Amino acid sequence: MKKYILIFISVFTLTFNAKAQDGLESILLSGVDDAAKLTEAYINPAMKGLIYSMNGGWYHTAKVHKTLGFDITIGLNASVVPSSDEIFNVAALNLSSNVTDNPTTSPTVAGLDNALTNGFTITIPANSDPAINGGVHPALEAKFTMPGGVKDDLPLNAVPAPAVQFNLGLPFKMEAMLRMVPKVGSDDVKGQLLGIGLKKEITSWFGPMDKTPLHVSLLAAYTSMNVDYDIQNGSSINGSGQNAEFKLTSYTVEAIASLNFPFINIFGGFGYNSGDSTLKMNGTYNLEYTPVAGGPSSTKTLTNPLNLGFDASGFKTTLGARISLGFFKIFGSYTLQDYNTINAGIAFSIR
Repeated sequence: MKKYILIFISVFTLTFNAKAQDGLESILLSGVDDAAKLTEAYINPAMKGLIYSMNGGWYHTAKVHKTLGFDITIGLNASVVPSSDEIFNVAALNLSSNVTDNPTTSPTVAGLDNALTNGFTITIPANSDPAINGGVHPALEAKFTMPGGVKDDLPLNAVPAPAVQFNLGLPFKMEAMLRMVPKVGSDDVKGQLLGIGLKKEITSWFGPMDKTPLHVSLLAAYTSMNVDYDIQNGSSINGSGQNAEFKLTSYTVEAIASLNFPFINIFGGFGYNSGDSTLKMNGTYNLEYTPVAGGPSSTKTLTNPLNLGFDASGFKTTLGARISLGFFKIFGSYTLQDYNTINAGIAFSIR
């Protein structure tokens, strides 16, 4: 199970190591307000993709287990980033006048790795920044390069979210679902996950339909995830306590149906999902600026500079199929939504 969560949090790690020449933290040279706009525009597709992926793969049948029946599912959800979200328009961000040179567009984390074309120049007018030597300083300059994307490293340019899930049959035609991983990872990145869900079969509400292969259920699920990433170890900027905290919460509600035959199962659903995430960049960052006219550099220190929020929501429609080989199941589905999502996996089921 640890391997699955490590695959998941590796996506988060990629957003900070995406073949950047200087590291994502170098964006702080633009100042807190501009850095927040640039970082949000760059990372947004990964955050949205994680929300949609985490809301996927909760079911492969509408039929619930008998009381104390159970299954263990190992699956993978992958939300495909639209081509329109592979780049962002720098001019649309309304950056400050301190940004004196920049590209027209720049790749997001889901874009191509063409970071060499994404150079920014920051110019701070003389005596304009009170955080530098009490506001007494010459005209200063700094350059940084926005990181390129990781499109070539993500199959189908899709943001993946593995899911290891346990389902347990309850009385009254109900089924509990659990996804849980304790904090695991490496010295640089650690993550933990908790997902809970409930499925209620309502086939009997429709009279004699419960005598047919058709089953109908209602489903609700909630997921939370926390990831801590150590920036300090590979940071290009001097400082202390440099780390990033990522928190995600998502939920989905769906009406689902399935046609259950001995060897094949056709299932689908319609519903709504939503979620939000936060990204905090903590620690101190000692930013170095060079005088335009030459001379010794000046330092500006930022503490806990970024606290960003992301969200995604919308309706979803899912269609899939499952093959049953006794207690062993193989399934796959496709979900139409803002970021269309592919799901596939296996399950070991005991009724």
